[in-house]
Amino acid sequence: MTTPPPPPGRRERKKAATRKALADAALEMFLERGYDKVGVKEIADAADVSTTTLFKHFPSKEALVFDEEAEHEATLVAAVRERAAGQSIPAALCEGILRTGFGGGPDGPRVAAFRELVESTPVLRDYGHRMWMRHQGALARAIAEETGAPADDVRCAALALFALEARSLLRGGEDDPDAVLREAFRLLEHGWAAA
Repeated sequence: MTTPPPPPGRRERKKAATRKALADAALEMFLERGYDKVGVKEIADAADVSTTTLFKHFPSKEALVFDEEAEHEATLVAAVRERAAGQSIPAALCEGILRTGFGGGPDGPRVAAFRELVESTPVLRDYGHRMWMRHQGALARAIAEETGAPADDVRCAALALFALEARSLLRGGEDDPDAVLREAFRLLEHGWAAA
């Protein structure tokens, strides 16, 4: 039996709180005024930290918008490793992507506003895509481990790539983004011949 990790110490809690305050302040200002009309000094001031502290937590202004990348990777890998008995890897990946909030799912006005901000700001759209695609290696390794394939198996790498790229089919304005993703994953599941 493994023991759970100890709770984070005071220093880690303070760092996490500062990071969250910065990301929250940035997102609030970006949504209110637009990404290009907000400076990093304003964000640092709103979170009551220096710009040096801001850049210790986030390497760039764009990174302030995508502060949940580690959680997204964990969600995707867990979708593969913890899928229900009999559930295929493509089906589990589809559900995992929907859980990251980048599919459809339960949209509130804030989620819709966030998506609109990203899609309407080219630098954020490009940065977000690069960040999202960084999960390909971890996802391909998880697929390989789950299927017993070699770590460098091209089929596992291809499935990870195609699964992650399926999100780029969503450009906002879809009546049912979940249906768009599910259709893309149906193709991954069954192949072109079945389509």
